[in-house]
Amino acid sequence: MAAPARRLADQVSICDLQEKFRNAIYEYPKVIATTQKMLKASQILDIPVFATTQLRGKLGETCSELGLDAQDGVKTQAHADKSAFSMWVPEVQKAFNALGSEKRECIIVGIESHICVTQTTLDLLREGHKVYVLADGVSSCNPQEVPIALNRLRTEGAVVTTSESFLYECMGDAGIGEFKQISGLVREYNTKTKESLQALCKF
Repeated sequence: MAAPARRLADQVSICDLQEKFRNAIYEYPKVIATTQKMLKASQILDIPVFATTQLRGKLGETCSELGLDAQDGVKTQAHADKSAFSMWVPEVQKAFNALGSEKRECIIVGIESHICVTQTTLDLLREGHKVYVLADGVSSCNPQEVPIALNRLRTEGAVVTTSESFLYECMGDAGIGEFKQISGLVREYNTKTKESLQALCKF
């Protein structure tokens, strides 16, 4: 019997997780932890990664613990600085389109839920892509903004889910070759995932 094929996830978008936001964003370390888990998953499942910064000169580099484009870290398809709130800027569009012209499944983590995450999601939906917003991987300065933003994005057609739920949906079958590594990753992040869910998904 042929080995089962996993479902295809086309890209992970990491929105504006920068140094200057550490003390401003509600439960920022929990967003970082979920993003780290998704980055490890992207290496196992061979999912391309895109990232942005918002006005890097003023708001700082992407948080170093994410290891984006570091020698031993995840290599991004694009790591663009922007002034626009949406990640869907020309540099990202060009790298995104280089993957192929078909419609894609896009996973979003980052900040802020009601501004850059919302506008990125809406742009991707307008382009005809399917968008998963990970509720344990997004936040805002004001926590009250988060559920309002997620409710709106759900209404607009995005899938609001959690990192663990998405990973199992992406795999689709315990018989795939990557299952052991992903299930190990889920166990590795079990405590951090619980903490992120309790902090970011309680509203």
